[in-house]
Amino acid sequence: MTRSHMLRFCCAAAAFLSAAESLRAVTLEVALARTVERNPTIQEAKLRLEEAAGQRLVLRAIALPQARILTLAGVQGGERSGEDEVRPFVFARGDFAQPLFNMAIPASYRRGRIEVLLAQQRLNIAAVGQLHSARVAFHTAAYNDAMRALGESQRQRLESNFIAQNERYQAGKADSSAVATARLLEQELKPRIEAARRISNGALLQLAQAMGENLSAALPRPEGTLQFAPVSLQAKTGAAIALKRRPDLQLARLMVRAAGEDQRIIEAAYYPAVSGTLSGDYIPASEIRRGNEGTARRSDDIISSEMRFGGAFTWRVVDNGMVRGAAVRQRAIREINELVLARLEAEVPRELERIENNLRALQARHDSLAKAVTVAEQTVADVQSSLSEGLSSQLEYRTAESSFLETKAGVLTVAFEQQMALAAWDRATGRYFQFSDDTNAKLH
Repeated sequence: MTRSHMLRFCCAAAAFLSAAESLRAVTLEVALARTVERNPTIQEAKLRLEEAAGQRLVLRAIALPQARILTLAGVQGGERSGEDEVRPFVFARGDFAQPLFNMAIPASYRRGRIEVLLAQQRLNIAAVGQLHSARVAFHTAAYNDAMRALGESQRQRLESNFIAQNERYQAGKADSSAVATARLLEQELKPRIEAARRISNGALLQLAQAMGENLSAALPRPEGTLQFAPVSLQAKTGAAIALKRRPDLQLARLMVRAAGEDQRIIEAAYYPAVSGTLSGDYIPASEIRRGNEGTARRSDDIISSEMRFGGAFTWRVVDNGMVRGAAVRQRAIREINELVLARLEAEVPRELERIENNLRALQARHDSLAKAVTVAEQTVADVQSSLSEGLSSQLEYRTAESSFLETKAGVLTVAFEQQMALAAWDRATGRYFQFSDDTNAKLH
């Protein structure tokens, strides 16, 4: 293969790899959309929502009528029955009962609605957790990719320095220690680059899992770069929003309501229950007899169709502590839920104030690092120029390169920490995706 053919082949391979890389790249919006659509945890929470709809039907069943039909068939005849021949018989018996008054019915209906709302908020919590995990994994992969690229660019400069020092050594203008030091400076960056690559691959794996991707295929890569942008967030305004729409707080409030309705269902046993009843027997044939009823006339033993209706009244007179004990236990559960809710609501302003202070500190760090980057870059250029002329030592060059690397890495770190703080802010204020508006129309 000629040199020109080899060059064309390398260019084609590079273009192919670049195209394949671009096909695997995803933006943050696409990653979050795929997470909502394919994440297994979110899908399971959606199925739990359907399960809650079934549980609501079970709780509402206490107010629905109950009906049953019993059918019997056989033959009758023989000497003892007083019949000349054996004849078949069949009859049906039915019972129907409709609750008319039961103190547990209103509480059961409310508890059924709360059960669906609980499932909705659990779905919201699952969605928030998985979206937050996907977002953190996305920015972690992007940050470590940027750190790896920064390390690679500096390693190339250090490799150029090694080549220059080696040429000066060959020309007799430098000693072997300068060449060894230059090589050492280049080799020092390789563990750092590999560590960034390893962390990035782990974050990409977490991102693929959150997105519900096939892990045997190529992993998605984050598209775009980390950029620091000034933000202005107010903890007081965010706290008011968070208390209103955060799914974990809404779930805690629903748990308090559910415990209260469960307590009312238990205490309903203190009150009477009234039901309307209707029962009857249907005999399709005549002259079907039963056992002797104690009269001299055999006609009194003939069974005929009949219907009965009336009412049933039930009232527990002596409790023996069974209902009271269950009510006291349920009241304690409700009070515990109220304490948990109060603690969660009290933590919201403190958490948002901490994030606001963190963002303010990151802004100050970024301003100072932005100025330091320009100074460090100029220092590296000056030291490198002096080093090529033999006026600076490898120690000065190493110090300048290390300072420049740490400054550039500090800028990337500040941008990454800002994204993490913004993700924490969105999670703390409940700004992630909400499912309730989509599910209410389907389940009510």
